[in-house]
Amino acid sequence: MAGDNVVLNKSAELSAKVVAFCKQVQNERREYEMTRQLIRSVTSIGANLSEANYAQSTADFISKLKIAEKEAGETGYWIKLMHNTGYLEDKLYYNFLQAHLIQVLLYLKVLPSGQ
Repeated sequence: MAGDNVVLNKSAELSAKVVAFCKQVQNERREYEMTRQLIRSVTSIGANLSEANYAQSTADFISKLKIAEKEAGETGYWIKLMHNTGYLEDKLYYNFLQAHLIQVLLYLKVLPSGQ
């Protein structure tokens, strides 16, 4: 369940922070392309982790985790790009990166070994 799933909970926390940031950038700075991509990738992590909880097989479970891993990688890219283009200030950038790193490390702990 989501209450017991640390990785899913961390993903939801990161998603909420990133979505709030992106909405602010959209409203104040009228940047839409990067913010839409970042919202899509960060929310997809949790969506796939949630789907993995209801996998129909071990292969389905692993597939959902692998997709979440790819989305986490893409999220890291968009966070860095938002910073490099001046939309994301240093403090928030490092906060997002730290949360992102924690999420990825937790994710790696739940990934079945040998995969």
